[in-house]
Amino acid sequence: MQYVLLIYQGTAWADIPKRSAEEKESLVAEYAAINQAPGVTPGLPLGLPENATTVRTRDGEAEIAEGPFVDANGAIGGWYLLDADDLDAAIALASRTPAARLGGAVEIRPVEAYW
Repeated sequence: MQYVLLIYQGTAWADIPKRSAEEKESLVAEYAAINQAPGVTPGLPLGLPENATTVRTRDGEAEIAEGPFVDANGAIGGWYLLDADDLDAAIALASRTPAARLGGAVEIRPVEAYW
């Protein structure tokens, strides 16, 4: 089964500039280890929420807004594609993600065809 793990950084990364070089290296190493885990295809890194552009169409006209669709705390910071035997395996990987323990969250969605 394939799952997409959507990483919500929340406020976890707001204090990155305050972290020591050792702490930053540790976080990078944790994500690198997840990138190398069996069944994981890392997604491309996403830019900061404040650099996002949101587009909606109303009455045939594009409405363009600067920023993410949700507030910056709710914005997706990255994603993984995971081939796993079951949801429990996806949960185990998600729980290793620094964002999950540092105030953010990881949303797990099965890859499904629904049309």
